[in-house]
Amino acid sequence: MRKPLAPTLLAAFALAVTGGAAAPAVAGTPSIDTADAVVASADQATTAAEHRAVTSYWTPERMEAAIPADVRMSPDGDVTTGAAPTAADDMVAQADPENPQPELGKVFFTLGGQDYVCSGTATTSQNSSVVTTAGHCVHEGAGGSFATNFTFVPAYENGSAPHGEWSAATLYTSSGWADSGDFTVDVGFAVMNDSGGQSLTDAVGSYPIAFDQSRGLSYTSFGYPAGSPFDGQLLYSCSATAHDDPQGSTTQGIACDMTGGSSGGGWITGGQLNSVNSYKYTNDSSTMYGPYFGSAAQAVYDAAATS
Repeated sequence: MRKPLAPTLLAAFALAVTGGAAAPAVAGTPSIDTADAVVASADQATTAAEHRAVTSYWTPERMEAAIPADVRMSPDGDVTTGAAPTAADDMVAQADPENPQPELGKVFFTLGGQDYVCSGTATTSQNSSVVTTAGHCVHEGAGGSFATNFTFVPAYENGSAPHGEWSAATLYTSSGWADSGDFTVDVGFAVMNDSGGQSLTDAVGSYPIAFDQSRGLSYTSFGYPAGSPFDGQLLYSCSATAHDDPQGSTTQGIACDMTGGSSGGGWITGGQLNSVNSYKYTNDSSTMYGPYFGSAAQAVYDAAATS
């Protein structure tokens, strides 16, 4: 079964919120990919005072302590936590350190009273304010709740925030993720508040986003892996050609050994954003899987981009 790339994890949050395990979509489960599959959060931080409260919440100490936990799923839905098992395969996939990019950054948020960390990408949009990440980085999934204290730190490196901290006004994900924890639509978008009189992408730039592209493209995936052997302080990348999920899902995989904390990091192909880091299988730590950006992802993006 799949394991979401921590920090925010469907199973962990389902256990915390409902008291039971929740398994991700498995082979043979249809993808929820309809034009109206959009779920929006209540307003996150819409006043100047709320923005200051959110960005003030994320002290260096809280950022450092934010959890890049690892959760693994067995075929029968049992959940375990801890270090990922060693991959028993022949694929070599060593992530490469990168110089920080202002369009790429770390995402911090709170769920169930616990602070977590993901990755995200500033994305071209009509409102110049969108960050793309994984659905499990904005919402617990499977009937859970939206995150709070959602903050994007562009070009984060070793604790520095050279372009400031940006709080979210509204969060969006697919109904497939929010209602069912369907990893085929594990995508999330955050609409960020202006800061210093500027919108996010006017200040830091952005990647354009693409939908309904060919399968099997070559990608460079970016993220801030924080699970061992990484420490979450640097941007990393993996470059590989995508292949179909062997379990029959519509998701695609690329060779990549990034760990928890890289969830939500963007997959770039031809200069465009076209998927995000989503999950790994328990028996294969060297392959990263991401959702296909089809009509459901586009519907969620369109709602966020025009809000």
